[in-house]
Amino acid sequence: MLIDGPVEVVLDDGSTATSERMVVAVCTCGRSRNYPWCDTSHRSRVTNARGSREAAPSTSRGSEKSRDR
Repeated sequence: MLIDGPVEVVLDDGSTATSERMVVAVCTCGRSRNYPWCDTSHRSRVTNARGSREAAPSTSRGSEKSRDR
């Protein structure tokens, strides 16, 4: 979620996270390693045809290279 900054977010434990940026991306999915700020971790999952979330396919080609040898 994008919010016009600066922003103060009060976390569950009562601590406060502050950002002085003009626009702040706040995590709403809970996957961010930089919570409460979004680090685009939500992009590592895709939605299938039924609407449920699953891991995105790997872009690694290591197994294809070993087959070609």
